[in-house]
Amino acid sequence: MIRKCLFPVAGYGTRFLPATKAMPKEMLPVVNKPLVQYGVEEAAEAGMNRIGFITGRGKRAIADHFDISYELEKEIEGSGKENLLTSIRKLIDENEFAFKRQNHMKGLGHAILSGKYLMGDEPFAVVLADDLCIPAEDGEGVLSQMVKIFNQFRCSVVAVQEVPQEEVHKYGVIAGEEMKDGLFRVTDMVEKPANEDAPSNLAIIGRYILTPDIFDKIKDTPPGKNGEVQITDALLKQAQEGCVLAYKFRGTRFDCGSIDGFVEATNHVYENIFKKG
Repeated sequence: MIRKCLFPVAGYGTRFLPATKAMPKEMLPVVNKPLVQYGVEEAAEAGMNRIGFITGRGKRAIADHFDISYELEKEIEGSGKENLLTSIRKLIDENEFAFKRQNHMKGLGHAILSGKYLMGDEPFAVVLADDLCIPAEDGEGVLSQMVKIFNQFRCSVVAVQEVPQEEVHKYGVIAGEEMKDGLFRVTDMVEKPANEDAPSNLAIIGRYILTPDIFDKIKDTPPGKNGEVQITDALLKQAQEGCVLAYKFRGTRFDCGSIDGFVEATNHVYENIFKKG
């Protein structure tokens, strides 16, 4: 069983300034819950109850969110508002949380490497809270789907979806051999290729299951553009030396790292989840 999930949450969220000047972008609310809580709920649904955060300066609100607020709870005691804290109290009671600071922003690969001592020598998941994933109609979350793939093949798995060709330059993009419907063995992986150079339109989104040897691969990966260590480069080494799978997940994903995607997500959650109770 995969027990641990890592959340890289050290980024500045500059696309949402000035809102993110003093508030972590992961705490932006989609209706009545912050983005990061949706991600932790998805991990918990997949059986992962040891949650690690790679944080940075100015991110204390995330740690405070996953902690008890005695003053607040005393204030609303007996007021009929206590049930509004039910979802977060359930997460606090049933999961363990650990935090480590990333002192320098050196890319997603470096952020994941910073979590080595939180994750240990066992397979683990990575969630980018910017990507809000709404479960499929059967209610199964993306990470739960990926765990099933991992349990069968025992190698790293990345979640992918088809994106318009004119948008592939925003993503890591894979090429692969289709093993069965929606499951590919990765043969190539390129970070933010030019639209005309992309090996496919299958873009990696913010859900990964990684085997622990990824840490050595990241250590051996030189920095790329802007001095950042890309996780796609380390995963390509894994694919060349062993196996990495790409999985077209069931469900709906919103890019909440962009304002347009954040608004779309808020409208969807309000109309299809919140109003229906």
